[in-house]
Amino acid sequence: MDVFAIATNWLGNAPDFAVPYALAALGLIVCERSGVLSLGAEGLMLVGALAGIGAQIAFGQPGVSLILAMLAASAVSVLFAVMTILLRVNQVIAGLALVFFCQGLTSLAGTLFGWTNVAVSSVGAIALWPLSALPLVGRLFNQNIVVYLTLPIFIAVVWVLTRTTAGLRLRAVGENPQAADAAGISVTAWRFAAVLAGSALVGLAGAYISVVSTKLWIAGMTGGRGWIAVGLVIFARWSPWKALAGAVLFGCVEALIPQLAAAGVQLPQYFVLMTPYAITLAVMVWVAVARRGADGEPGALGQPYVREERR
Repeated sequence: MDVFAIATNWLGNAPDFAVPYALAALGLIVCERSGVLSLGAEGLMLVGALAGIGAQIAFGQPGVSLILAMLAASAVSVLFAVMTILLRVNQVIAGLALVFFCQGLTSLAGTLFGWTNVAVSSVGAIALWPLSALPLVGRLFNQNIVVYLTLPIFIAVVWVLTRTTAGLRLRAVGENPQAADAAGISVTAWRFAAVLAGSALVGLAGAYISVVSTKLWIAGMTGGRGWIAVGLVIFARWSPWKALAGAVLFGCVEALIPQLAAAGVQLPQYFVLMTPYAITLAVMVWVAVARRGADGEPGALGQPYVREERR
């Protein structure tokens, strides 16, 4: 395989790898902007992946399957929201517990319902001619509909967060819940809404992997992408656009590995498996070293709120 073909396939496949990271990171940003630290992305992605493939087997409509996957992830996140917002359980522990719960739940449900390794039909690629006919970069414009919708989703979420009253209230709850409460904003309601909405996006990321990308379900198929999304949020300093850029970076790295293998480059199996996590660690170290002044972290992130409590 020549260099031109490798580069073409690499660029064409990168968006497919980047989309789950982007959607999961965006969902986490929505949740954490309200002050709720969410470490359960890996588990919610598994729920979305399983629910999506189950809906696809039952209905055969990718759009319906993705929507039901989002609803399933939001439904499961209610448990996390109750623990952290109402019962004020430590948010780190609650997030880790959610991951383990979802891993066991999805593995069990996938086996009981017989959904494991069942191939499904899904959406195909849509060529944006004449851009798709360009040399080298043409494959970038021959993607499935979810890839094309990712940018509008980011634009819509950023607009809501920065240009609407709802976004202002959500960010106020995450920055200073005491002041928000004094202004008549329900901290509990807005944090619940943020957790549900953010979890829906994380579930969509998981469903993309199973329904659109691989077109089947395998236990634990997210392969740690939820944890990488958590790192992406910190790398992006809670900025959606920086998170999108980081997702593209990780997508490019992950897409390069199979291209190198196809070109005959022999890479140790465990080196390949550790590569995304090694890059995540490197990015985290870079963020810690390069940090200057405010880092964009919501002021009340991870802090439970009790009305009338004064700190």
